[in-house]
Amino acid sequence: MSWNPTVEPVCPDAGPDAIETVIVPRARDIGGFEVRRALPAPRRQMVGPFIFFDQMGPAEFLTGQGIDVRPHPHIGLGTVTYLFDGEFQHRDSLGTDQMIHRGAVNWMVAGRGVTHSERTSDATRRGESRLFGIQTWVALPDAEEERSASFEHHGKDALPLLEEGGAQARLIMGRAWGATAPVSTFTDMFYADVRLEPGAGLPLPEDHEDRGVYVIAGAVEVAGQVFEAGQMMVFRPGDRISMRAGEAGARLIVLGGETLSGPRYIWWNFVASSREKIEAAKADWATGDWAEGRFRLPPGDDAEFIPLP
Repeated sequence: MSWNPTVEPVCPDAGPDAIETVIVPRARDIGGFEVRRALPAPRRQMVGPFIFFDQMGPAEFLTGQGIDVRPHPHIGLGTVTYLFDGEFQHRDSLGTDQMIHRGAVNWMVAGRGVTHSERTSDATRRGESRLFGIQTWVALPDAEEERSASFEHHGKDALPLLEEGGAQARLIMGRAWGATAPVSTFTDMFYADVRLEPGAGLPLPEDHEDRGVYVIAGAVEVAGQVFEAGQMMVFRPGDRISMRAGEAGARLIVLGGETLSGPRYIWWNFVASSREKIEAAKADWATGDWAEGRFRLPPGDDAEFIPLP
């Protein structure tokens, strides 16, 4: 998650010609909660507009335990939160107070600036709980970096579910395989949760500039090479790519889309097309003018916050 520093992922030699980059996130245990960060990586800052990709967990919490991500700021990006298991409470400076459960999606667009927190709710802490999911950031195109912040929540049943030949894909954002998700987007993109039964295959969308696959569980074969859980593959543009699950099946996140007009600067929780925008956001957060400044603290969760690193 965005609040966790973690060691840099490694990028071994890619191998088959169709595969441009293989990324192997290094796991970091932060007190019983494991995080694996695939993006940004040394050889790949983004896949399409996706500039940050964290696997959260799986983790198990005893009664009274959970996560407490204190209020922190963002600019120039949208955060996408999607859970395979568990739940937590999202609050932000727009006044949003939203529980997210497995299979649903939270989409918070920071634009010029927003502040949010993510915590295990009091109700969830009354018993044992689990948490397993993906949080990723989508970098905004130049024309949208200064837009007003916004938030969307879409339940599991609102997201298109495509099934064929032992393959199941839930489209979280964007368009793929003839379907379009209801979540607002600013560039052409796709983001999906895929399950493959043993031996089942799935082609990647061919009409997107950038395409990547992250293996959550099991293994898949691509271009004669087997990739197991905890690996991300980024493919060369224009090639026809099909994956096939191994004997245990597979669960994957597939993602990609249109590349932005240029690289992005990324520092802490800030993403921008210029260093000047980053420096201005740092100064505004350090000032701490919660009443009149650019950043406000979330209503109902304004007693503490994460300071600048």
